[in-house]
Amino acid sequence: MTRCRTFRYRLHPTVRQTQALVRQLDYQRELYNAALEERIGAWKWERRSVSYFDQCKTLTDLIEVRPEVVTSGVTLCRGTLLRLDRAFASFYRRIKSDETPGFPRFKTAPRFDSLQWEDRSGWKVKEDDRRLYLLGIGEIKTNYHRLLTGVPKAITVKREGTKWWLSVRCVDVPAMPLSPSGREIGVDLGVRNLIATSDGALLVGEHFGSRAQLRLNEAQRSLATKQRESKRRRRQVARVAQMHRRVANQRTNALHQLSRRLVNDYDLLVLEYLAIPNMVRSPRAKFDPDKPGAFLPNGAAAKAGLNRSIHDAGWGTLLSLLSYKAESAGRMVVTIDPRYTGQTCHECGHVDAGNRVTQAVFTCQCCGHRNHADVNAARNILRAGRAQLASASVGRNWATT
Repeated sequence: MTRCRTFRYRLHPTVRQTQALVRQLDYQRELYNAALEERIGAWKWERRSVSYFDQCKTLTDLIEVRPEVVTSGVTLCRGTLLRLDRAFASFYRRIKSDETPGFPRFKTAPRFDSLQWEDRSGWKVKEDDRRLYLLGIGEIKTNYHRLLTGVPKAITVKREGTKWWLSVRCVDVPAMPLSPSGREIGVDLGVRNLIATSDGALLVGEHFGSRAQLRLNEAQRSLATKQRESKRRRRQVARVAQMHRRVANQRTNALHQLSRRLVNDYDLLVLEYLAIPNMVRSPRAKFDPDKPGAFLPNGAAAKAGLNRSIHDAGWGTLLSLLSYKAESAGRMVVTIDPRYTGQTCHECGHVDAGNRVTQAVFTCQCCGHRNHADVNAARNILRAGRAQLASASVGRNWATT
């Protein structure tokens, strides 16, 4: 199986290289908006669909009309058109799945901050020289803080505030298997306790977003007082964005360390399969039958606080980090249906909603077993994961016979 990985490095362009990158962002944004306008106009006036390949054919004429757009190569322009094509593919997918469609929209300068090369022309990674060569821009100093493995196939150069980052997508990345540990674990995800394990360990979440909430609120209030299109407003927007990036970086760093510890210590990791988009969905409005146009309380304020806590915990990020690290290390990650894992007694198997006395205390109404509610759930998760693996093994054996 071909393993794909993305490696991220910090770029240190000079002043002239930064100006060239910014110019390319403007050119590619103009190309993106023009391609979007072409698709909309073709369907509106001719009822004709324009594909990615149709728009790639027009790049030959673009070289003669606007040569400055293709100074970094046609590959970069194809990456921009492919980005638009993926936006339309996501739009159609959301329509089929009855989600909010979100039609692709025109990009303003703050919303277009990355350049994509989708094949191996127009750029070259030079690890030995600690440089990245980009056609039309030159060799940019790069901090290759870790070894690049596999075959580089595509890159993305992204601007985040005043910093530039390189993402290299590689294929045929070799696996780095770890020696077996002989240990298995079930993990229950939570808000107050980020994880509870079947071994009885509880890890309290860092709650980086909650800790920075007061500073963020103050920065947002200061932003609201700034005049539109003013320099002070632009500086404050950059300050607020930097605060959000800091929180995201802190959360990602903590989850990287946690996922690495779990993968290193356990051969089998069993987790809950959580539909996070459904869990953070806002409650539906309740119309007041006695007052037309009025609404009844629906607990939206309390649900909004819970949604922020779920996002702050970073469950989805943790699951994705565990998946790719376990794949490379030769570990196994299993997800199970989380229903009734918090209401089932691990000792006797009795299922009752009254077993969970509080959010943290579990007391079985049948056998009297007491434990931390999250630890009890984690042990049920591990047992369900083992049963799922056993049934899958029996099914494979039956199919082979």
